[in-house]
Amino acid sequence: MNVKRNNFLKMNDEKNNLGIYIHIPFCVKKCDYCDFLSFKYDSYLQKDYVKAVINEIESLREYGDHHKISTIFIGGGTPSIIDENDIILIMDRIKNVFNIEENAENVMAEEVTIECNPGTLTKEKLLAYKQAGINRLSIGLQSANDEELKRLGRIHNFKEFVDNYKLAREVGFENINIDLMSALPGQTMDDWTDTLNKVIALKPEHISAYSLIIEEGTPFYKIYGEENVDLLPDEETDRQIYQKTKKILESYGYYRYEISNYAKPGYQCIHNSSYWKRIPYLGIGLGSSSLLNNKRFHNVRNISEYIKYSYDHNKIREETEELTKNQQMEEFMFLGLRMSQGINRQEFMKQFHIDINQIYGQVLSKLSSEKLLMIEEEQISLTEKGIDVSNYVLAEFLLG
Repeated sequence: MNVKRNNFLKMNDEKNNLGIYIHIPFCVKKCDYCDFLSFKYDSYLQKDYVKAVINEIESLREYGDHHKISTIFIGGGTPSIIDENDIILIMDRIKNVFNIEENAENVMAEEVTIECNPGTLTKEKLLAYKQAGINRLSIGLQSANDEELKRLGRIHNFKEFVDNYKLAREVGFENINIDLMSALPGQTMDDWTDTLNKVIALKPEHISAYSLIIEEGTPFYKIYGEENVDLLPDEETDRQIYQKTKKILESYGYYRYEISNYAKPGYQCIHNSSYWKRIPYLGIGLGSSSLLNNKRFHNVRNISEYIKYSYDHNKIREETEELTKNQQMEEFMFLGLRMSQGINRQEFMKQFHIDINQIYGQVLSKLSSEKLLMIEEEQISLTEKGIDVSNYVLAEFLLG
């Protein structure tokens, strides 16, 4: 099955496209750096949770007739930890409720991704995912160095990852992302390039390469927090790692289409790109976020409450915020500028009915003079220098 998608821009220009995110919050164990909404797997709780997800999907029929589902992303947690038949049940209910035209290859939408962790995949699960219409895997490796994996609190080693990756290829998956993490405690440039080279040798279609961020409330914060930051690579080393990553990956045909994401031509992640383009998406499951009709909201984070009220999506939503025009323009800029292609002047005019220079003229001139933005006739994008200080650049587009 060839899953290259050369009509990416066309698909995302359609007005009523909708991405769906489904949250599976269970893990074998929570990694020491992780602050995502997740917790240890429980087989009984899983069954109740899957029923609740199906209830929520059923309650969303009002959206089904008005949107075409372009992408589905099953994230976590570790979705690959739960029973594969439950994934099939969830996908079947989505197919029943939403406007999806299944093609001859059983793919339910242009791109259907499931996140997986090494050590949780089997041939039976992978075959079930294909049966369910999933055509993309995102595998969380993080490092090819077993000592680094132990330090991160991961449950797998590199060999288990390679075994799972090869099994996915044997089953027929032709679109695989591998997640990697740099700037780890004690990591050298040689350690990182070794990980990159081992992953490149496997020829995945997509590589996500993120720097470790120490989040409050995690075990890593206690170890590497404010008092022990010297145990981590410094900012200059982190920058050098980033630049070396781009150089190495581009030499092997992976182009950077977003600050931390690289893909072979035709394999950029449509679902995540939709977030950066502010295309509407609907979050299903515990704590999941949505953007619909310029309203942001998320589901409750208490699993008992979610399960109890899942039959009515209105009862599990909280913190609904209707974005002002200024907030929409801010998001357009600082999400769009994450992408290598940047933002388009005409698209700004189309969405907000005002020339971008009337809102951001002074900021654009300032950042251009500082060599942080590249301003062409229609496109505005970050320079390499701008990427290095992207937090500063993107903050400049806040309108107050």
